[in-house]
Order: sequence, then C-alpha cells, then structure tokens
Amino acid sequence: MPVEEKRIINTELPVNKLDFRTTIRGKKTDLYFLESDFGIKVAVTNLGGRVVSIMVPDRNGNYADVSLGMKDIKAYLNANEPYYGALIGRVANRIANGKFSLDGIEYCLNQNNKSNSLHGGPNGFHNVVWDAYQIDSKNLKLIYISVDGEEGFPGRLFVEVTYSLTDEFGLRIEYSANTDKKTLVNFTNHTFFNLKGEAKGSINDHVLTIYADRYTPVDSLSNPTGEVVKVEGTPFDFRTATKIGTRIENSHPQLEFTNGYDHNYVLNKEKELSLAAIVFEPISGRKMELYTTEPGMQFYSGNFMKGEDIGKFNKKFKFREAFCLEPQHYPNTPNQANFPSIELEPGEIYKTSSIYKFSIE
Repeated sequence: MPVEEKRIINTELPVNKLDFRTTIRGKKTDLYFLESDFGIKVAVTNLGGRVVSIMVPDRNGNYADVSLGMKDIKAYLNANEPYYGALIGRVANRIANGKFSLDGIEYCLNQNNKSNSLHGGPNGFHNVVWDAYQIDSKNLKLIYISVDGEEGFPGRLFVEVTYSLTDEFGLRIEYSANTDKKTLVNFTNHTFFNLKGEAKGSINDHVLTIYADRYTPVDSLSNPTGEVVKVEGTPFDFRTATKIGTRIENSHPQLEFTNGYDHNYVLNKEKELSLAAIVFEPISGRKMELYTTEPGMQFYSGNFMKGEDIGKFNKKFKFREAFCLEPQHYPNTPNQANFPSIELEPGEIYKTSSIYKFSIE
C-alpha cells in the first residue's frame, strides 16, 4: 500500500479515502480530511458536499463522531434518507406544488416530497459531484456549476462553498453564488447531529436553546401558511434551555402535522453573523453553538428516522436519534410575499456563512 494511503487510513476518523473513490456520471468522488490544532477532525466527500464525520472530545477527552454518516459512497447512494450531511440547493426546504413565478413567468420544478419540491429537487446539490480543492489541512473548497433549467430553476448558477476549521473549535461553512439570469437561491447544510455520538441513543435529552421569538407554522404538507407567530406559550418556545423531548409529544396540531419538530424559526437578528442556537448534551459535556448570517433556521428532531439506514459504526439510525439545525431563508419563500426574498439577479453575489462551534462544559 502506498505510504500516503496508509497514513490517511490510520487517521482517528472512522472512514478512509479508498471507500469513497469511484466515478459517478463521469466525475470522480473522494474523501477529504480537515484537522485543526485544537482537536476537531472533519471528513467531507465531494458527493453532495457531504459532511461525513465530525470527531470532537467530551469532557474526559474521549472522542466521538457527532455527525451521522455512511461508511462509503455506495451506502450514501443506497440510503433511504438522501440528505445526510449534504449541501442543499438550489433552494433549501419546500416549495409548495413545485411552482413559483419570477417576473410573471411560472416555473415548474421536479416534485419529490408529495406535491412539493424539497431541497432543490431529487437531483439537487446533495446528489451532484462537486469539484474539490483542498487548500490546506483546515480548508476545503467545493465548486459546482448548475446549468440553466436544472431541476426546473432558471439561470446558469456558479456556486462555491468552503469548509473551514476555525481557531475557536468551529466548522465554518461559507457559500457564494452568481447567476446569468434571475433565479432563486437558498443554500444550507443538512448534517444530522447527536452529541453523544453517532447512533448512541435518543436526542430527547439534549438541551436546546433557540434565539427566536417567532416561528412559521405549516400546513399538513409542511408548507408554511404565511403566518409568523410567537413561540411564547407553545411547545416551540426554546428561548430558555429546554430538553428537546420535554414537549415533543404535546398534542399541539403543529407537532402532529410533522410528528415532532420540523419547523422554521425566525431568528432574533442583532447583527449579520449572530448566535442562532445552542445544544448541550449533559452526559458527555459536549456543547454546539450555531452562528449564522441567515434569517431563519429549520429545527428537525429526527421524526422520520426508522432504523432503515446503517451508519459508519454498523449501527442503525433510529427514531429521534439525531437532530438538524439548518440555517436558511424561510421555506416556500417564493410563494409568500411577506417572507424575506431569495431572488438573485445577474451581477449580484449571493453570500452566506454559518459556524458550528463545539466546546465542553
């Protein structure tokens, strides 16, 4: 075995490059490692720009992989859940009936969530092979060019995403894009987290704080109704630290629609990059803070996980054994005039940034 391959396989990360090397639609896939001087270790594949692994220590110095991922490319392609760790675009979340209008022109999208277009459609950014450039041990740049009409969206879109490890024990994700025709853009990352470690039990005892006074209720198809309502007095109030499972079985109609939490929070924005949420796992002492420039954040509590997928450690991903915090603009924005716009004009540069910062208490 070549020296380089042996060195990579001996990493503390639970995955290796050889299992991620194949060719899909004429483009080569691979696995890329990031490591900081402060101990965080991350693996990313250019298939969907997916975060495969995030290794962080607990209060005793023991490492665990806090992101759900697969052991190889084949497992990702065959997974029942298509979004593990993936970059999401062109438009994150749902567009009702797979339709929207720009300047009087109606566009019809590929539907993949009942009548909705979800997360950019069935062949959105999560399913494409990105061009990858490893800048150094802490930075990885991914580039993708989405052609005019891809999944029904107008315009040729040039997209650049950079994964970076910060000096403050964080994983920063920076996105930029430009277009040659007016279009819609709303990117996010869909990493599934469990701060105990992958497949190590329920996330209901994770303690969550969300810096949002309001959220956007949904209809029976999980599309926002257009209302923006206060969380006060509802099971959606995480303004003070609360265990995820404390009110998750409440009979509130919104929780019944989505079998738990799967809602967009309207973040209290004080500055462009601001604290959106904190999650704390009391047994390990691991804490994760999310900072973002986005106005909203989708909180998903793993309601549709059924134990059908098996991860890197050969364990099933069971019901509510992971959560997602997805910073983004609001779902179904193009069909709700009162939501912040996601339109991108030629000549404009779309930019957004989020940081998942880890620490120990």
